Amino acid sequence: MFAYEEDIQACIHALQKGELILYPTDTVWGIGCDATNEAAVAKVFALKQRIDTKAMIILVEEEQSILNYVQDAQLQVFDYIKGIHKPTTVIYQKAKNLAKNLIAADESIAIRITKDPFCKTIIKQLGQPLVSTSANISGYPTPLCFQDISLDIIEGVDYVVKHRQEDTELQQPSSIVKWNENGELIIIRP
Repeated sequence: MFAYEEDIQACIHALQKGELILYPTDTVWGIGCDATNEAAVAKVFALKQRIDTKAMIILVEEEQSILNYVQDAQLQVFDYIKGIHKPTTVIYQKAKNLAKNLIAADESIAIRITKDPFCKTIIKQLGQPLVSTSANISGYPTPLCFQDISLDIIEGVDYVVKHRQEDTELQQPSSIVKWNENGELIIIRP
């Protein structure tokens, strides 16, 4: 069995070189890269055959990290996040300190605080947030376990994480919410 720590170090090495990883998250398997590396983000769009105007999610380690990537984080967002148990991605306005091609045209960014220990360790050791987009070609169904990921994706990344490949439990994507300018919660994906 491949050692957990070896997997972490292989991910860090790939991410620092601007490469792509295929990794398990607290939801579905994701294609990831350093969210501050514009060239790496472009590789993700190319691999997914996704138009670069369609935004992607980033993962951060903890609540405090959000302040590094958003100019005006509304405090009620933090209260909302604390009260939910399902992994939830929040769309924030006025993103900063991220790859320009990762920020949506309206200057927003989708951020999820990961609860997965493997992801938290990678983010902490890398010192940067991770892109986390479902491991599929754009327009195809989201794979709900590792066995459902297409060979095109597996062969298109630079490192495939060994950790949790044998898990057969089907996972679901996160919920997605947004606060509008009036401070009202909008549920985009329940």
